[in-house]
Amino acid sequence: MEILKCEDVRKVYGDRSNQAVALDGINLSVSKGEFVAIIGASGSGKSTLLHILGSVDKPTGGKVTIDGTDLSKLNQTQAAIFRRRKVGLVYQFYNLIPTLTVRKNILMPLALDKKKPNQEYFDKVVRSLGISEKLDALPNQLSGGQQQRVAIARSLIYRPALLLADEPTGNLDQKNSKEIIDLLKLSNRNFEQTIILITHDEKVALEAERIITVEDGRIISDKRREVSLLPQNL
Repeated sequence: MEILKCEDVRKVYGDRSNQAVALDGINLSVSKGEFVAIIGASGSGKSTLLHILGSVDKPTGGKVTIDGTDLSKLNQTQAAIFRRRKVGLVYQFYNLIPTLTVRKNILMPLALDKKKPNQEYFDKVVRSLGISEKLDALPNQLSGGQQQRVAIARSLIYRPALLLADEPTGNLDQKNSKEIIDLLKLSNRNFEQTIILITHDEKVALEAERIITVEDGRIISDKRREVSLLPQNL
């Protein structure tokens, strides 16, 4: 089942006299349950693509469809709601609210819609991520790795169509980086979560089952690999 489709997606910044082409005809299809890494150097266009997939930005041309929704037809408010409900976002710097407990940070997307969590699903997520004992703690009482676990839990709580992880290990040491990648694998396996991982690190990209390389705003390689998506160190 196709969960994401990009059709000739372009993004151009500036006016005619001073244009910068960030994306130059991106065509991409991702099926439900895939674990995809998008790799590229700084300035390659991968972060621009992530912002468009997350409905944070709009393409100059082309079409992006996620879970049957054409993102170009959404206004700013609709895009924010779609992002909260359909796209889980995990960033390098966690973006947790410092005054809220771990539990409230995880449940924030649901709270914004005044929805109650499915307690069984919530328990399964926090147990899988190893943060069941940290639910009443504040973010500043956690290690960097633990804060990223909370960010992953928050991204999963709405059962999104797509989870976008933007350099999720960039602020972590080697041990915590490996743990976070293993947790993403666990999410992919246990929750059938479709994941797109944005990275410049080839070692991180090699953990995915599909690697897409972006250069100068274009996809120059799209390869599938035989890898184990079973976590190793949990």
